[in-house]
Amino acid sequence: MKKLVIGIGIFSVLSTGFMALNTYRRVVNTSFGPGEHLEYRVHYGFINAAEAIVDVSPTLYKVNDRPCYRVNVDGRTVGAFDLVTRVRDTWRSYIDTSAILPQKFYTSLQENSYRKEQNITFNHEANTVKAEEKTERDIFKVPDNVHDLISGYYFLRTIDFAKIAPGQVIEVPAFYDDTVYNMKVRYRGKDVVKTKQGKVNVIMLNPVLPAGNKMFKEEESIRIFVSDDTNKIPVKVEVDLWIGSMVMDLKKNNGLRQPLRFF
Repeated sequence: MKKLVIGIGIFSVLSTGFMALNTYRRVVNTSFGPGEHLEYRVHYGFINAAEAIVDVSPTLYKVNDRPCYRVNVDGRTVGAFDLVTRVRDTWRSYIDTSAILPQKFYTSLQENSYRKEQNITFNHEANTVKAEEKTERDIFKVPDNVHDLISGYYFLRTIDFAKIAPGQVIEVPAFYDDTVYNMKVRYRGKDVVKTKQGKVNVIMLNPVLPAGNKMFKEEESIRIFVSDDTNKIPVKVEVDLWIGSMVMDLKKNNGLRQPLRFF
C-alpha cells in the first residue's frame, strides 16, 4: 500500500509537470492547410501598382519542437509604380498547426534604399519574444497567445463568424517591430462582392486603425471582404488613403480546402 501511495504521488507530480509544460491552446482549423496558394493584384486608381503572393508550404516544418505551417507573403511593386517606389518585401511566419500561434517570424524589407531584416523567435511558455539581431535589448515580454502580423490573420480565419454579432470587435495581441499591439478587427456582417470570376458571398471586416495615422483617412479605412465559406480567404481589399484609394483583388488561387463558389 505504501509503495502504491508513493507511486501515485510520483505520477501526480510528473503529470502536473507535464501539464505545466504542455500549456498550448488548441484551435480547431478547417479553413487552411499545406499547399494553399493565393495571388493578388493591387490597383491604385486605374494603375496596376503591385502584386502579392501568399503561400502555405506543402510540407510542415518543425520549429521549437512543434509542427508548423510555413507561410510566405511576398509583395512587390510593378509597372510605373516600380519606377517611382521600388518595393520587394517578404514576410514569413512559422505557425503552430494545433495552436495557430507563431513560433518564428522573419521580415525582409527592401523599399527604395531602405533595408531591414529581422528574425523573431517566440517562447509561448515564458511569454517572451527574442529578436535575434538585437544586441542591446533582445528579449521582450509579451501577453498570452501573442501573434505576429501573419499568424494573427490566419487565426482570424478559424473564427466562426456565425457566433459573432455585426459590429462586434475581435481583439488579438500581436508583436511587431519591438512593440506589442492590440490588433482589432470589426465584423460588419455579410454581403456579395463582384469579382472578375463572378459574384461571391463574403464576410465584411474592418481592421480598426490607430487614431491619428498619417496614411489612412479614417479609423476604418481598410475594408476586407472574406469568402463566406470554409476557406475565409480575402477576395477583395479596399483601402482609402489620404490621396486616392487602392484595391487588392484575388487573381489566382489553388490548394484551397474547398473551391470558391461564384455565381
